[in-house]
Amino acid sequence: MPELPEVEVVRRGLEPALTGATLDRIEVLEPRSLKRHPGPPEDFVHRLEGQVVDCAIRRGKFLWFPLRGTHEALVVHLGMSGQVLLGDEDSDFGSLLRIRLEVTSSQGNPLVVGFVDQRIFGSMALDELIPTPQGTPAGKGADDGRIPRSVSHIARDPLDPHFDDAAFSRALRARNTDIKRALLDQNLISGIGNIYADEALWGARLHYLTPTSRLTAAKVRELLAEVRAVLQKALREGGTSFDSQYVNVNGQAGYFAHSLHAYGRQGTPCDRCGGILRREPFMNRSSHRCPSCQRTPRNR
Repeated sequence: MPELPEVEVVRRGLEPALTGATLDRIEVLEPRSLKRHPGPPEDFVHRLEGQVVDCAIRRGKFLWFPLRGTHEALVVHLGMSGQVLLGDEDSDFGSLLRIRLEVTSSQGNPLVVGFVDQRIFGSMALDELIPTPQGTPAGKGADDGRIPRSVSHIARDPLDPHFDDAAFSRALRARNTDIKRALLDQNLISGIGNIYADEALWGARLHYLTPTSRLTAAKVRELLAEVRAVLQKALREGGTSFDSQYVNVNGQAGYFAHSLHAYGRQGTPCDRCGGILRREPFMNRSSHRCPSCQRTPRNR
């Protein structure tokens, strides 16, 4: 599933094209891609056509586009394989095109946005904007303190300037769980999935089963620094692509996979100590670690 860096790459690609753009014509080719929209496809089309996009905002793995002069936003979730591609009226987005949006940019140029999704786990929806509890900007790219109701339960992500490190540390250490499970909890900290959790834990020399209650405030600060370093490096390298399912708005793959230290590198030497990396089952998925650098916690 695309994680924070991949979704932020998409947001950055869409922001200059869609900010101030008018949504001229919407075509829904696959109604299942509107499963989170509270109404039929005709309602989605009717409420969107003619609207002007105000900006492009992201929190964690969610994207939304507030509609100017309204209390609504177009909310996009990429799911496992969703892609948002930019093209023109002659662009062929292929047989997996689910929703097509014809727009006119703020400069008067015609553009086409294609929502492509192989597995149809992603979605688009219109949703009501509600105030954030703090009244601060709701996410990356926002000056507005409003957030879609369907996204309001998602915690801020560690690249959000309004992320509260001290509050996160207190909440994390008060939980009776293991550290990787906590990092994957989007209600505690958003945007982190399996890949970047494994990379950050490798950087902090923490086993994925380390109890959160045993972490010191200093160790949480170190872990947060590793999380941010991993996410920022992945952003600079365009995200992580293992196959054709994740691409940016121009259809290009990211290359952070070449910089991974732990995820997907089982059976190879650790870049830090030379120990052989392992892949181990965890929560119906896998964790990757170095048995020398990331020792199993005692009394598990």
